[in-house]
Amino acid sequence: MGLDLGLSAVRLATPLLFAALGGVLSERSGVVNIALEGKLLIGAFAAAVVAHATGSPWLGVLAAAAAGTLLGTVHALGGVVLRGDQIVVGVAINLLAVGLTQFLMSLLYGSSANTPPFRGLSAGGLLNFSPLVWGALIAVPAVHLLLRGTPFGLRVLASGEHPEAAESLGVNPLRVRIGAVLLAGALAGIGGAYLALETSQFVKNMSAGRGFIALAAVIFGKWRPGGAAAACLFFGLAEAVQIRLQGLGVPTQFVQMIPYVLTMVALAGFVGRSRPPASLGVPLATER
Repeated sequence: MGLDLGLSAVRLATPLLFAALGGVLSERSGVVNIALEGKLLIGAFAAAVVAHATGSPWLGVLAAAAAGTLLGTVHALGGVVLRGDQIVVGVAINLLAVGLTQFLMSLLYGSSANTPPFRGLSAGGLLNFSPLVWGALIAVPAVHLLLRGTPFGLRVLASGEHPEAAESLGVNPLRVRIGAVLLAGALAGIGGAYLALETSQFVKNMSAGRGFIALAAVIFGKWRPGGAAAACLFFGLAEAVQIRLQGLGVPTQFVQMIPYVLTMVALAGFVGRSRPPASLGVPLATER
C-alpha cells in the first residue's frame, strides 16, 4: 500500500515537476512566471491534437513543447521585451490558453468539452513508469547542472540577481531572460503533454490549477531545482492521498480541496522565509 501510494505520488507529480523546473529557470532569470498554468494547458491540447491526428504520442510531445515555446514567446515579448507588468502578462496568457483551447476544440472536433480519445504513452519497465515520468526525474539534476555548471545557467542566475552587473561583464540580460522564458515554456508544455497522454484525451481546463501549484513549489523550494522537485513530490503525495480518500467514501468536496489547502499552508508558512532572486519581476532598466 505504501509503495503504491509513493509510486502514484511520483506519477501525479510529473506535470508539476516539468512546470516547476520551467518556473525555476524563468524566475531565476528575473521573470515572474504566473503563466505556467496556461502553458501546461496549451501543451496538453497540442499533444492531444497531434497524437490524435498522427497516432504518434511522441509527435504529440514534440508538439506540446513547441506550443509551450510559442506561448513562451508571447510571454517574453510582453513581459521582457516590451517590459509589461509580468503578473498581468501571465494572467492574460492563462486566460488566452483557456479560451483558445476551447475555441479550437470546438472548431476541430465540434465539442468544447473534450477531444476524441487517442493512443497515449504506455507505461512499463522499471516501476511501471511511462517515459515522461523518467524524463521528469532526470530533468531535475539536468536543470541543476544547467544552472550551476554551464555559461548559460550562470548568466541566468546573474540576470535574475544583478542584471546591470551582468551587462557590465558582457552578458545581455534581455537575451538571457528571453531564452529562459522560452525554455520554461517548452518544459511546461511537456508537462501538459503528460496530462493528455496519460489519460489519452484532452479535457477542457485539465491543467486544473497545476500551474499555480507548480509555482508554489518553486517558491516552497526556494527557487532551486531540488527543492522545487521535493515540493512537487509533496503535492503529488497529497493528490494521491486525495484519490485514495475518495475511494474510501470520504465526501468528494472535502478531499478535492486537499492539494490546494496544502498549497496555501505551504505558501503562508514558507514564503516569508524564502529569498527570491533580487531582480525577480523587475523589468530591465533600458532597451537592450
